[in-house]
Amino acid sequence: MTTPERPAPPPLEANDVAVVTGGTVLWFLLFLAQLPFYGWFEEHGYTWWVWTCLAGAGLGLIGIKYTRNRRAALLRRRGPAPAAPAGPAAAAAPADVTKTTDGAPGERNA
Repeated sequence: MTTPERPAPPPLEANDVAVVTGGTVLWFLLFLAQLPFYGWFEEHGYTWWVWTCLAGAGLGLIGIKYTRNRRAALLRRRGPAPAAPAGPAAAAAPADVTKTTDGAPGERNA
């Protein structure tokens, strides 16, 4: 017995810029943390660790630029976002409750 194939789910939306920025910051912090021990790394032949972290931070800067440009292109392709109601009162009022003439919450007219 075989199961029918299901369609692939849509891709998940993630904040790619935040993920790449976090990784870039992590690589740079690792580079900075290893700098005081550069002599030890040099004595033991592990200086490539230090330079790998710096390369990761540098490539991460390129990645940040790429993901920011990609996000801007996707937003341009989608078009303008729908206008939100103005004012704090509009955001605070529930959508399914209407106000009566005396200001008290009333039943929704369907």
